[in-house]
Amino acid sequence: MTEAMAEEFQKQNKDIKVTVGIGGRGGGFKKFCRGETDISNASRPITASEQKACKEAGIEYIELPVALDALTVIVHPSNTWASEMTVAELKKIWEPEAQGKITNWKQVRDSFPDRPLALYGAGVDSGTYDYFTAAIVGKEHSSRGGFTASEDDNVLVQGLAGDQNALGFFGLAY
Repeated sequence: MTEAMAEEFQKQNKDIKVTVGIGGRGGGFKKFCRGETDISNASRPITASEQKACKEAGIEYIELPVALDALTVIVHPSNTWASEMTVAELKKIWEPEAQGKITNWKQVRDSFPDRPLALYGAGVDSGTYDYFTAAIVGKEHSSRGGFTASEDDNVLVQGLAGDQNALGFFGLAY
């Protein structure tokens, strides 16, 4: 939505260049509170510590909810075995203890095939990552490593689309 708005604005104001960057919500708020950006998109309200940082830097702002998103877990379109998964199975895959241990679909559920498990997810600076880890693993910012992470959901979509053994998470809008 931000990119679309920037494009429309620039059509009407050809002499003004609007740059839309991609980053995680945590990093984005840090830049915003330092006065490095004018607008900060986020999937959650600004925290008390971020409010304090903005106030100390003399940054005044308003919060304006524009849209709501949801979290989605995706598998490659040719994956016929994982049409549904439990939260317990997702936790088994994503918890820190899974690092280096849960590497195959069959390890998740006996009826799944003996195929490598390729994981994709929101980057660690992302509010999506924070929410996913809290909802699935039970603790915010707690997950295994060893997965393809990006704050750019398009990178995740491309990875999932190109890997038959893929499972990943990101915002439903993508």
